[in-house]
Amino acid sequence: MGLETGLAGRTALITGASRGIGKATAVALAAEGCNVVLSSRKQGALDEVAAEIRQAHPGVGVLPKAAHVGDEEAARACVEAAVGEFGRVDILVNNAGTNPYFGPMVDLDAARASKIVQVNQFAIVLWTQLVWKASMAEHGGSIVNIASVGGMVTEPGIGYYNASKAAVIHLTRQFAMELAPTVRVNGVAPGIVRTHLARALWEENEAQLNKFMPLGRIGEPEDIAKTILFLAGDASSWMTGQTMVIDGGAIVRPGIG
Repeated sequence: MGLETGLAGRTALITGASRGIGKATAVALAAEGCNVVLSSRKQGALDEVAAEIRQAHPGVGVLPKAAHVGDEEAARACVEAAVGEFGRVDILVNNAGTNPYFGPMVDLDAARASKIVQVNQFAIVLWTQLVWKASMAEHGGSIVNIASVGGMVTEPGIGYYNASKAAVIHLTRQFAMELAPTVRVNGVAPGIVRTHLARALWEENEAQLNKFMPLGRIGEPEDIAKTILFLAGDASSWMTGQTMVIDGGAIVRPGIG
């Protein structure tokens, strides 16, 4: 017996949807018959993704709506547009992330630290608040937060980014407790995935990384999107407050997580 996603006809809002994991998730959700609301900073990039989805899946609704993930007014406008277009938001994928600093935390400046917190941490609180008040408090739903295996380990260079992702894991548990039983809240902690954000980690040493990965390769955005589908849909209906590690086994090898 196959797993039933139950996603057809539902509406999902994905932040950071113009590329990488966000785009792969939007495409995968649309393939299941889910209406998708695409959000990121640049409208042009969203329009391109929307056109791809409409061509591949003409039966689903697609709404591209630009919004800086940490801008409260822009976020509210995006959620309101989603509810106005589709009547409700059933799924929120908090995917947008940033890392403007690489180096030891003793040299981290306040401006870049604040940006990391705004985008990676507080945005999850903001968008969850907005969809809860606009739709999910009445209709229920599922929220999936994108964390990182970095939130579970120590690494040189990206310590503060990892601290923000550790916060995402805790926020997932906290919101799961606060919003139950109406809304389920779960997370995904990817390892090294072929995305623009993680480019510095894999671009120049992918072959070396692949040798040490238990499953022989770094991840693709589609690997993470498949897990997001599981968490968003009915197959995980008795699951909340959990963060699933999807990393090709890297976290079991010291020094690669």
